[in-house]
Amino acid sequence: MDEALLRSLTPSVLGVLCRRGADFAAAEDAVQDALVEAVRVWPTDTPRDPKAWLITVAWRKFLDATRSDASRRRREDLVEEEPTPGPAPDADDTLQLYFLCAHPSLTPSSAVALTLRAVGGLTTRQIAQAYLVPEATMAQRISRAKRTVSGVRFDQPGDVATVLRVLYLVFNEGYSGDVDLAAEAIRLTRQLAAAIDHPEVAGLLALMLLHHARRASRTAPDGTLVPLAEQDRGRWDTKLIAEGVVILQSALALDRLGEFQAQAAVAALHADAQTAEETDWVQIVEWYDELAALTDSPVVRLNRAVAVGEADGPQAGLKALAELDDNSLPRYTAVAAYLHAQAGDLEVASALYVEAAQKASNLAERAHLTRQAARINVGRRL
Repeated sequence: MDEALLRSLTPSVLGVLCRRGADFAAAEDAVQDALVEAVRVWPTDTPRDPKAWLITVAWRKFLDATRSDASRRRREDLVEEEPTPGPAPDADDTLQLYFLCAHPSLTPSSAVALTLRAVGGLTTRQIAQAYLVPEATMAQRISRAKRTVSGVRFDQPGDVATVLRVLYLVFNEGYSGDVDLAAEAIRLTRQLAAAIDHPEVAGLLALMLLHHARRASRTAPDGTLVPLAEQDRGRWDTKLIAEGVVILQSALALDRLGEFQAQAAVAALHADAQTAEETDWVQIVEWYDELAALTDSPVVRLNRAVAVGEADGPQAGLKALAELDDNSLPRYTAVAAYLHAQAGDLEVASALYVEAAQKASNLAERAHLTRQAARINVGRRL
């Protein structure tokens, strides 16, 4: 059973139903029913044209649901004559589905869930497992999202930037359960890149590939976090790095810089260094300056402070950090602890690491920061 094929066909099948006049929510339900039927039937009776098979079955599921719902009699003109099964149409509605699922009226969490369901072809159970929430909770979230976008015309223009933010949210969730969300985000972004020629789409894909290339080295066998400077670079995926760099260079050549291209440029500079000591921190600071101009993001300026500390020394980094003066920023205290440690202020660094550990959002990060505090305390006693 080729689950990857099923997921890749989901957007185009859903698009066909919507083009035929089906309401988005009803069409999405019908497509999910067709996918379940495919899982049951295909292992013993694989169709010659999988896409056409899915369209036919999904349309019949939609018609059955419509006929059984008296409140939807206004759709009777759709059910008077069922289209004759035949070759699947060539039209690709994937891009419109991306825009619809990332509609501005949806919350980020709802947009992510709907994208994974409607474009990614994942089941509610798989999405719930990936987000570590009960299936019923995720079902309600998806149902609300579908109701929200049901009145939106399928051919309305969408916002590429919103779609990219949703895909980046998916990527940053990482993985859990039986679905690797980072890999799924890369698959969906590749799909989007094939549907639209846009430098920021390419920039996001490059960024994902460059980050994903380091995944195997990010944790030790016992699950503890391994900082970038301490990672085994021999475990980095050089094939993904090379692909990401080529995609990034093509995007930058268009001279339409965006935030994902700038982030990917930073990731590429890290990937290019054979050792942590060879990292070109001066160039990284320059890219963070570009990012700050594009986004005016305090998170970008926080990361820039770290880069300044590496390029010009910890005191320069602390000076850049002081310009933020925002303890509420995630990782602000951890960055302050690191820079103070680099500057030799071990007592201050230790206290800040303890404070940062208390603020950590997950157990792995908390354990890492606690170990940093303990390491400094041991060093002070020696």
